[in-house]
Amino acid sequence: MEARILHSSPSFSSLCFSSGSGSINRYRFSSSVKPLSVGFPQKTRTTRNVLSMSKKDDDTESLSYKGSGVDIDAGTELVRRIAKMAPGIGGFGGLFPLGDSYLVAGTDGVGTKLKLAFETGIHHTIGIDLVAMSVNDIVTSGAKPLFFLDYFATSRLDVDLAEKVIKGIVDGCGQSDCALLGGETAEMPDFYAEGEYDLSGFAVGIVKKDSVINGKNIVAGDVLIGLPSSGVHSNGFSLVRKVVARSGLSLKDELPGGSTTLGEVLMAPTVIYVKQVLDIISRGGVKGIAHITGGGFTDNIPRVFPDGLGAVIHTDAWELPPLFKWIQQSGRIEDSEMRRTFNLGIGMVMVVSPEAALRILGEAKNGEYDAYRIGEVVNGEGVTYQ
Repeated sequence: MEARILHSSPSFSSLCFSSGSGSINRYRFSSSVKPLSVGFPQKTRTTRNVLSMSKKDDDTESLSYKGSGVDIDAGTELVRRIAKMAPGIGGFGGLFPLGDSYLVAGTDGVGTKLKLAFETGIHHTIGIDLVAMSVNDIVTSGAKPLFFLDYFATSRLDVDLAEKVIKGIVDGCGQSDCALLGGETAEMPDFYAEGEYDLSGFAVGIVKKDSVINGKNIVAGDVLIGLPSSGVHSNGFSLVRKVVARSGLSLKDELPGGSTTLGEVLMAPTVIYVKQVLDIISRGGVKGIAHITGGGFTDNIPRVFPDGLGAVIHTDAWELPPLFKWIQQSGRIEDSEMRRTFNLGIGMVMVVSPEAALRILGEAKNGEYDAYRIGEVVNGEGVTYQ
């Protein structure tokens, strides 16, 4: 294995960029200090939104994430057991005290979206996905990403292909204003299929202790603001691949009702929300942030709430993207399964004060960015849908 480490110093400014899965997070504070939880244990425009599949028109089996090989409940149980050994885990990122600040760390991969990269030959954006999955997690604490490291493993190193992948990682670091500090290239004969590879990444950011976004001040009546996704992002692909197989379409076919191939739509890179989220945070009123990945709305939003609070989601608050409509119809997937597997067009949810919500939605109306009021915080636990 070959390490790729870029040695940095505070004066080496060229290392910083200024251009504009069925995985379960389990992060905590360093065990060298008393743990302080920043994530709470999981509890359980106008839309023409999720089409109800509760009544089937035929006997075709309804596909599910678990039936596709990913058991979210098993992952949650593992986190519960790990929490007994390492108290304090549960947030989207792990926090380590450093003077008047916290270092915030996250790690992730891109799951079986890689399978589609192999099939489509689209390798130049998968690195953006890799960076996004980690930096989007750590920004939920209000942390600015500092640096990123990657791990690229393959049976036989194809230098040209690896260069495309790393170029995407560089682009992702540029979008999140962090340095690509180094990485590891592992050539492991006979371990992976010919032409295939695996990826993982690690991001570290920093936030002042008095500026941590941890959800503790959330109250009933606060507002849920949703930031749009670019598509499926980087989770749920085990189920997506089952849907594609059932549909009879190839990745080269156009998405029904669209003008882009199914492969291109599914490979759209994950949105990196860092700059937008940090800008909104800087203006005040942000109390909690949830990155909508594996577990969807149902599992991820409650992670930022104090005990005794839940959320109501208005399913007519945004337009469900055609891709998700196609996935649900082709896989005959139940509404509850869609809501616990996919982002449904909303990749990041911010819990804000009513006053901040008015400001954010006003800025969105003025065209500064897209954002939707998708729900409110209520007394009670879990997520309900109206």
